[in-house]
Parts: sequence; structure tokens; C-alpha cells
Amino acid sequence: MSFDRLAPHYTWMEAVLAGRRLQRARLAWLDRLAGAQRILVAGVGHGPFVPACARRFPKSELVCVDASARMLAAARQRLGSAAANVRFIHATLPAWTPPPESFDAVVTHFFLDCFPPAELREVIGLLAAAARPEARWLVTDFAVPARGWKRQRARAIHALMYAFFRPVTRVRAQRVTPPDALLRAHGFALQARRAFEWGLVQSDFWTRSASAG
Repeated sequence: MSFDRLAPHYTWMEAVLAGRRLQRARLAWLDRLAGAQRILVAGVGHGPFVPACARRFPKSELVCVDASARMLAAARQRLGSAAANVRFIHATLPAWTPPPESFDAVVTHFFLDCFPPAELREVIGLLAAAARPEARWLVTDFAVPARGWKRQRARAIHALMYAFFRPVTRVRAQRVTPPDALLRAHGFALQARRAFEWGLVQSDFWTRSASAG
């Protein structure tokens, strides 16, 4: 899986297709990262979340991981001179193993939907192991509402998305797999959720207590 082919076009594609809507979802719970000394951003992509996070928390260390070297280059360029506290790692999950219990927060924005169920289980397990006992986790991703026209709309949009991304980027998932049960299995509890675009996108704030598990 690699987004290298799309990297030169991803920023304008998002701007044309979604405007600022996806970025609003990414930033929905940014303030909940206050006090986190080390933040792992997995699947950082072209990096629109990173400058906002780095400006908001200049004393925090951000570790940004992505499988696409060109996406990482775009993220670095977007960050500009604010990169002193940001480290970029070119690596593929689940092949890359982060150090255990070393991050106060994990951020996965529009990343977990790239994995089929079995692989998603492994990826979440690796990221959960990298999180400290009282870690926070921000998840923003596409979702399928429970019923009605919103559900049908989301399913149609998802089908178009995967029909495009699977051949272009070799994304292995065929549909969105909700990560909720997997996060709970690793001791995380959902604290807050916001829906955007009639339920097409949702942004979550999860936490784990030291006594979990």
C-alpha cells in the first residue's frame, strides 16, 4: 500500500472534493491532547493535522509515520519552519513496530479505514502497545450511519472511494471496518464523538486508564 502516486495531487483533491470539512473533523478534539509529551501520528499522509498540532503544543514531540515517502515530503513541506519538535518516519504498518508504552497519545486520521479486518486488528494492537497506560487516542475516519438515507448515501460514497483508491494505492480494505471493538479490547473507552457530513465522517476521542486490562 502506497499513496506515492497521489501525493502531488492529494492536497488539491481534498480541497476540491471536501473543502475544509475533513480538516475540521481532524481538529475536532485537538485540545484534548493538552499535556501529552509524545504524540504518535500514524498514517500522517500529506500532513494537514501536524502544523496545527505543533503550533498548539510547541513543547510536545510529534512522531509522524507513513508508508509513502512522497506523502511525508509533502507533510514536511507543509510544516515548514515549525519542524523542530516533529520527527518523520518512513515505515509501513503493521511491519513497523513502535517502541512499547512510549506515547502519551495516538492520532489516526483517515488511516484505519485502509486496512481489512485481520490487518486492522494487528495495526491497532501495535499502536495500543506503543501507547502508555493512560494514553489518549484521536480517531477520525469515514463511517456508515445506522439507518436511512444517510446510510445509503455513505455506502454509495464509500463504494466510489474504494473503487478509486484500491487500484491506485493498493489499499487492501474493501470497506470501512469500525475500530471500536478493537480499541475497547485494548482498554480504551470512547469519551466523545462528533459526526460530520450527515454521518459520513466521525471524529472520536478515546482514553485508557492505567488500571485497564
